[in-house]
Amino acid sequence: MEVSIKVNNTTIKTRKDTTILEALRENGIQIPTLCRLEDFTPTGACRLCVVEVEGMDKLVTACSYPVEQGMVIKTHSQRVIEARKMIVELLLSNHPDDCLYCENNGNCELQRLASELNIRDRRISGRKMQAKLDLSSPGIVFDRSKCILCGRCVRICEEVVGVCALDFISRGNDTAIGTAMGKDINFSSCIQCGQCVLSCPTGAIHEKPYFDVVQESLNNPEVKVVAHYSPSVAITLAEEFGIRSGKDVSGLLNAALRKIGFEKIFDGSFGSDLHIMEEAALLEQRIDEEEDLPMLSSSCAAFVKYMEQFHPDMLHLLSTVKSPEQITGSVIKQYCLESKERSQNDIFSVAIVPCPAKKYEAQRQEMTHKGISDIDAVLTTREISRLIRLYGIDIEKIEPEETDVPFKNSSSAGKLMANLGGQSEAVLRTLYYNMTGYDLVNPKISKLRGTKNTKQAKIKVNDNYVNVLSLSPLGNFDELIEEIRKGKNKYQYIEVMTCPGGCINGGGQPDIEEDKTIKNRIKAIQSMDEKNISRFAHKNPTVKEFYSKYFNQPLSHEAQEKLHTSYTPKDVLL
Repeated sequence: MEVSIKVNNTTIKTRKDTTILEALRENGIQIPTLCRLEDFTPTGACRLCVVEVEGMDKLVTACSYPVEQGMVIKTHSQRVIEARKMIVELLLSNHPDDCLYCENNGNCELQRLASELNIRDRRISGRKMQAKLDLSSPGIVFDRSKCILCGRCVRICEEVVGVCALDFISRGNDTAIGTAMGKDINFSSCIQCGQCVLSCPTGAIHEKPYFDVVQESLNNPEVKVVAHYSPSVAITLAEEFGIRSGKDVSGLLNAALRKIGFEKIFDGSFGSDLHIMEEAALLEQRIDEEEDLPMLSSSCAAFVKYMEQFHPDMLHLLSTVKSPEQITGSVIKQYCLESKERSQNDIFSVAIVPCPAKKYEAQRQEMTHKGISDIDAVLTTREISRLIRLYGIDIEKIEPEETDVPFKNSSSAGKLMANLGGQSEAVLRTLYYNMTGYDLVNPKISKLRGTKNTKQAKIKVNDNYVNVLSLSPLGNFDELIEEIRKGKNKYQYIEVMTCPGGCINGGGQPDIEEDKTIKNRIKAIQSMDEKNISRFAHKNPTVKEFYSKYFNQPLSHEAQEKLHTSYTPKDVLL
């Protein structure tokens, strides 16, 4: 049912069941918000969306107040503007004055609001928040002094990720956001996914930078510094430089990294191909033996940590295959850069990834062999864009370049892993070949594509069906794991991605300002697959060469030693 309301002397029509804020945005009228999250139940906590409604003494929060027939609304009256200005000034009164070197400088919602409301001096002085900088985590930094209590990180962690590592603690003027018992993040149930980083409007939560150690290595003539990047990075990096979302800038990224000083640049899709080969072989083995099913994917580092913390009794279901990034790092150090003059300690491997959980994963004990880590430093997509700017490189004015051998060849199946459903699709392609000796006539599995958070597909392999499920975000997994625990399982393979949509929307990716951005990213990855000649990991000639030279075959002793890992139950406070 439609209703008519008057907004700033203009009559507009909208649905009766909508809120004032939704009605305004549908008609191109923007008002500020801080606490609001798209598709979440509104809280009205920040009060910045207040509007003036004729006949009401108090200003009302547009995000939570429903429209009514005949409403007369003023969105930018003097009274409303003064109220919003006062709210921002109160937030700034005890906020740190460190904008010049803040992690979010130029990308801070509070800073932007202050500019839009023309706040140019400090009218209200408050006691500055004194809080210890939490550097305990390998992937995330928590600066409570910059927290404005919007609650967005709390809601994301609880309702999307389902981990509940953050919550409001204390009361009154002492209210803060923190972890259980006020402990550091590293002692909490945090799985390092970084979705809280994407949601934070200020710089209170951000990824832990590793610029210093990378630059130190780049300036060390005794060290060979190499970089390898995940498929999703080449798609999302464009947004950091004002290039249209979904454009593949891998060639420009290769050129920029060489100008910075990296000696070798590799496409991490090759590691994805090796991951697919091992994953398909392991799944086939479990299906044949009818044990440890459903097999759970292991490419998401945050999901692995989640399983170790919350469901240690189900760790046997996890695939033992290392993530594509760790496989790439391991292969680089073990095989590709061997020489009599250099040892593995002379190789400094930098992974460029979409997720801060990969920083945690790289420091796991299981990813170290004889004191040498598979990966030495991890940078997110946002961080690599800052590094490119730091070195004064105009990415739009350089010529594209190729990646280095031996990882120049990679299948589009490896690139698909950036999207939710892509890993299942890639694994099914190789599993079908392993079990039948033939390739799928149509490698595109439509039911595993699109933007839905749950995707199911089944394919007939010989006389049986293989059922797979792709699921994100992680908050949707709790109900499923309980069904599996009770024996109510109908799948052979389950792909779980912590972040909505998969790595393409990881916690280290550029902020999404429009809904269509994520769709553009997904379409770009799928388009790369459909245009590629090589769409099967098992058809990659370099993969065949590596198995022939180093691993013999998937699941061999050599492959188990270098491409597989183990897991350990982890205790957390709450």
